[in-house]
Amino acid sequence: MANQPSIAERRTKVWEPYIRAKLGFRNHWYPVRLASEIAEGTPVPVKLLGEKILLNRVGGKVYAIQDRCLHRGVTLSDRVECYSKNTISCWYHGWTYRWDDGRLVDILTNPGSVQIGRRALKTFPVEEAKGLIFVYVGDGEPTPLIEDVPPGFLDENRAIHGQHRLVASNWRLGAENGFDAGHVLIHKNSILVKGNDIILPLGFAPGDPDQLTRSEVAAGKPKGVYDLLGEHSVPVFEGMIEGKPAIHGNIGSKRVATSISIWLPGVLKVEPWPDPELTQFEWYVPVDETSHLYFQTLGKVVTSKEAADSFEREFHEKWVGLALNGFNDDDIMARESMEPFYTDDRGWSEEILFEPDRAIIEWRGLASQHNRGIQEAR
Repeated sequence: MANQPSIAERRTKVWEPYIRAKLGFRNHWYPVRLASEIAEGTPVPVKLLGEKILLNRVGGKVYAIQDRCLHRGVTLSDRVECYSKNTISCWYHGWTYRWDDGRLVDILTNPGSVQIGRRALKTFPVEEAKGLIFVYVGDGEPTPLIEDVPPGFLDENRAIHGQHRLVASNWRLGAENGFDAGHVLIHKNSILVKGNDIILPLGFAPGDPDQLTRSEVAAGKPKGVYDLLGEHSVPVFEGMIEGKPAIHGNIGSKRVATSISIWLPGVLKVEPWPDPELTQFEWYVPVDETSHLYFQTLGKVVTSKEAADSFEREFHEKWVGLALNGFNDDDIMARESMEPFYTDDRGWSEEILFEPDRAIIEWRGLASQHNRGIQEAR
């Protein structure tokens, strides 16, 4: 039949909200810095969903305001000038704003201006949890943080430690790389594989497609997709080329990554990983259209201060080098290599998917249907 849409056109229409979300989803919480990085009275600029934001800790509480003066639009953080604990003044003409509500309370160069008290910078809700600073970009009252983190992340007895890096690719490529069970091939030579003696196949030969994913979309709870490929497939440990063995996976003593899931607005949970007692939670935080903040954290259930202190030392001395860098550096390479293919959006219709991509397809659909808003370029 003439003029019938192609398969690629039909599927990209289903994913249209996801494809439009180059700058991420509005009305969600995102981690932007470690709590330890925001010191009292020391403003820190960040960029989130394309918006410039300035963070500062005042009286122990972290606040976030728009990093742009209302007067002529200069960036406040280009030259931070704070003449009182509770305010920041624009270095250009002295417009002075409160940290807590963004209100214009004074103008140093014209103290009688009619604008004083009538204007305010945009402010952003902030929550500090598990040693991370979360910022909400959206409209109206924010949803509870627990709805935007994976199940278990906020558990009282779970200690969390992490790091973050800027990656030169769109956030969606980060999310799909992390949730792509078929990509384990790129990790075949990772120092983590032998260094921690884990079981790591080259890939998976899927079984029944209807058994490869499970979604959770209950109201008032996190919304995400579980990848069940590992449960309903045959692991591939021997890679064949024209009938002859070419490469081999690693059959170690430790079974990890038995549960993999991804949650709105773009955070992966891998359990256990990279060790049987640990869980990895990692966010792909939109910075702009071509970069994202890769926020990597590891969690461990601890029952005493001694155990918590031991885990903190182990995190820095072992797992950062062996796993978060030694293993995940391969993922960063893959995301940055994909970026040119998707930059102009043609990649969404030109890509050729295969059977193990079922989980990615489900994620695109869930994110398209259950996000709370698309961030548009301003």
